[in-house]
Amino acid sequence: MTEHPRAVFLSYASEDAVAAEKICGALRAAGIEVWFDRSELRGGDAWDAAIRRQIKNCALFLPIISVNTHARAEGYFRLEWKLAIDRSHLIAADRPFLVPVAVDATPQSDERVPDRFRELQWTRLPGGETPPAFVERVTRLLSPGAPPLPARQRLADAAAAAAPARAAPRFAVPWWGWLMAAIVVASYFALRPPPRPARSGDAGVAAARPAGIPEKSIAVLPFVDMSEKKDQEYFSDGLAEELLDLLSQVPDLHVPARTSSFYFKGRSDDVATIAQKLKVAHVLEGSVRRSGNAIRVTAQLIRADNGYHLWSKTYDRDVKDVFQVQDDIANAVVDALKAQLLSERPLVTRDRTDNPQAFNEYLMGNSLRERDTSGANRQALESYQRAVALDPKYAAAYSGIADAEWRIADQETGEAAGYARSLAAAEHAIALAPNSPDGYWARGGLRQAYYYDWPGAEADFRKALALDPNDERTLRDYATLLASRGAPREAEDMMRRALTLDPLAVRTWRGLGELLIDVGRTPEARPIVQRIRDITPNSWSGYALAGRIALVEGRFNDALAQFSQASPAYALIGTAMAQHSLGRRSESQAALEELIKRFGTTLGYQIAEVYAWRGEHDKAIEWLQGAYQRHDGGLIYLSYDSYFAAMRADARFQALLKKLNVPS
Repeated sequence: MTEHPRAVFLSYASEDAVAAEKICGALRAAGIEVWFDRSELRGGDAWDAAIRRQIKNCALFLPIISVNTHARAEGYFRLEWKLAIDRSHLIAADRPFLVPVAVDATPQSDERVPDRFRELQWTRLPGGETPPAFVERVTRLLSPGAPPLPARQRLADAAAAAAPARAAPRFAVPWWGWLMAAIVVASYFALRPPPRPARSGDAGVAAARPAGIPEKSIAVLPFVDMSEKKDQEYFSDGLAEELLDLLSQVPDLHVPARTSSFYFKGRSDDVATIAQKLKVAHVLEGSVRRSGNAIRVTAQLIRADNGYHLWSKTYDRDVKDVFQVQDDIANAVVDALKAQLLSERPLVTRDRTDNPQAFNEYLMGNSLRERDTSGANRQALESYQRAVALDPKYAAAYSGIADAEWRIADQETGEAAGYARSLAAAEHAIALAPNSPDGYWARGGLRQAYYYDWPGAEADFRKALALDPNDERTLRDYATLLASRGAPREAEDMMRRALTLDPLAVRTWRGLGELLIDVGRTPEARPIVQRIRDITPNSWSGYALAGRIALVEGRFNDALAQFSQASPAYALIGTAMAQHSLGRRSESQAALEELIKRFGTTLGYQIAEVYAWRGEHDKAIEWLQGAYQRHDGGLIYLSYDSYFAAMRADARFQALLKKLNVPS
């Protein structure tokens, strides 16, 4: 090989020669000179000197990382790595040199990989398979006329950057609405590869986009609260969620839902890892800094497979000067509209308000409601109520009231008045914003779980999905309705569709697992337990599902162990069932009595399940009838719940199904 200053040096363990050959072949086929030829690797002083010379003179150094490099504590490749790292310290930070390539699933945290490599973004080429995109990027990096690559700013630096102010005329749209629209449009138009990369230091050539990840896909991560007191998390989260809702309306654009995107909040996963888990090609991240009346919002769009920053912008204004903010962001929208949309279908946006204080209360309510605890739901309700007091026409806040009232009644009080207030709020939301899906989703859930109005609930769910086909909440709840009405296959399809939008939604995964058990496909539910544990290792949902699987399969000691680590309610439910099956009558009864004492008001349906499992059908019917009188939401599962399989022929059971107007 001649010593060409634009050459690529491949460094690998001998066990990875086949993978290295594939990479070498792909690069050479594109006319790139590569230092890789086993016939040249003869050893000896001359060969050693040649290796050192090539590392000193090459343009890019590609270390091949694998389980084989991990397994080998010694190897000549480790000297090559050291020589390349030493040289990298002499190279300007805006020039790429080190390009780590992993040919298997070796984690980037591998302790036997040099720290310098671990600091960089890795390219993953499984087995050495080299796509054209990788070759194209290497070619670009080797181009003699390639300009320096600007250093990639960290999120905190971007948040601190200043933005110039401009005087502005007044518009009728709220400032944050323009902000969302600006980012949506600019982001969407930026979903095309840039003419050249922009990344930090020598992060190297990026990983090619894995198969199965759509090009038109983006995840919106929680915006970082950069405020001095760190007390604006609800506000920064809310902005990200509003943006996610808008982006989800773009036709053909795949956008993971909130549960999945917000799963990474506070975690150290890098952009490439997040994108791989969410199956997206792009990631949008941002920050919010708020101090008194001043607010600074920064957003940046990143292409996940290579770390390119496709677009970024900072908005720095006085939050009270709403109209000046509107003008600046409106100008960004006008500029973005000069591009050509990929679809003529307009975006369907949620209801908005012109009142910044009302919006602030709404975001606070959303943040509290996500916690879904007794106290948080009540606080959320108060925030939504303050929002509508500030803006009586704020439909989205009325949808929040409907959901919060329903949760409080279902989880705590069981009061009919709470459900009535929920319905009134949902209908008022629909009246105020008939083209927003939120009110229909809220009313549909209430019609299904409290009023057992299946046709009405289905009509609401269908309307919500017509307005927003990617609303994973509606898909999940509609799936339950379909199962209740005797269409389990359609219900499964609906749940799996929801999971494509929200792949890290533990609640939906558990619902799918429960459905599979109920329809007699328990073995297919086993992998879901591991899936839940991969997402949230200590989630009680994983233990509850694993306990039910063990119970159905007759592994009662295992069921007892699994249920004991579930939530307090499910621990008692599972213990009462498993102890009964183990012949420990007194222990089973003690758990059941404690369940009734603590949760008798709100978990009547689950108490009936325990009695059914124990074969006490009269008691099961008694509790089911009580659940019906209280409009217990659990009854939506009655028509297909396998816990009641032995009772299906019971005339009283059939009569209850008839009352519920579901298939027997």
